[in-house]
This record gives sequence, structure tokens and C-alpha cells, in this order.
Amino acid sequence: MELAVFNSVDRDEAIRILTPCLDISRWVNDVVDARPFASLDELLARARKAADPFTPDEVESALAHHPRIGERPKAQTTEAAMSRSEQAGVDPGDSGTTAALAEGNLAYEEKFGRVFLIRAAGRSAQEILGALQERLTHTPEEEDIIVAGQLREIALLRLAGLISEGVNA
Repeated sequence: MELAVFNSVDRDEAIRILTPCLDISRWVNDVVDARPFASLDELLARARKAADPFTPDEVESALAHHPRIGERPKAQTTEAAMSRSEQAGVDPGDSGTTAALAEGNLAYEEKFGRVFLIRAAGRSAQEILGALQERLTHTPEEEDIIVAGQLREIALLRLAGLISEGVNA
């Protein structure tokens, strides 16, 4: 979608467009209400500012929508399509890595009480598995900071993929 179109749609439509990037109402409303944006860089800067910091409740709420790494969502929603694309580096045919990710996901959930979150786009299954194993050594306080940062990265990546500068005529 072109930035000019995003700038011009009504508020409800802008919210609908932005929500699959990150389903945190405060973040979505902050970005939508700051329109119009002169450039994609300006939009991303506003989105970054609105994402810093996320509250612990916002992080937990957003994580409720994220599938486990290695489990591609079947739903036909925009958010599910984004997640499937982001996890393209996780080959379901690699049963050893898939099993290790599943085991790591469970260990992470047991230790931290939430789904493991990582910006998977551009990362191989082995890189993700290594990060998961390393993050299992963190304290909950360390992990809270990392998870919020990963959530922010994912939101900005999705937003950048969704909105293009286009040609403003």
C-alpha cells in the first residue's frame, strides 16, 4: 500500500490496516493519529517512538497472537500470512531442528510463562534455535527487555513491508 493511501483512508480503515503489524491498541492509535506522514522514514520513526517502551501488559497481550516458532499458523488473516512469511527460514522438513525448536519452545514457556518471540525474518532455523537456547539462560528481567525489543523489530519490519513510499502525484 502506498503511503499516500494510508494517509488518506479514514481512521477506522487505517486502524484495520495497521493492526496486523502489531495488535497493541495504544501503538496503533498513536501511529494512526499522527497521520499524515511526509515519508516512510517519518512513519517508521513515529512507529518506533510509539513502541518505546511497551508496557509488560502490552507485551503479554501482543504475544497472545504470536504462534510458536516452527508452528506456522493456518488462519487466512493478514497477521498469519505475515508470520508464515517471516518463518520462511524454518523448514518443516528438517525434523531434527523442528523437534529441537518444539522442545525449546516448551522449555521457554515453562521458564518464562509466555511464547518465545524472535524476529524470524531473514534467520535460518539454526540461528533461531541458537538464539532460543541462549535466551533460556536469561533471567526473567533480561528476557522482558529482549522480548519488547523483538516485538518492536517485528512491528517495524511488518510496517515497512506493508507501506511503500509510492509516487505521490
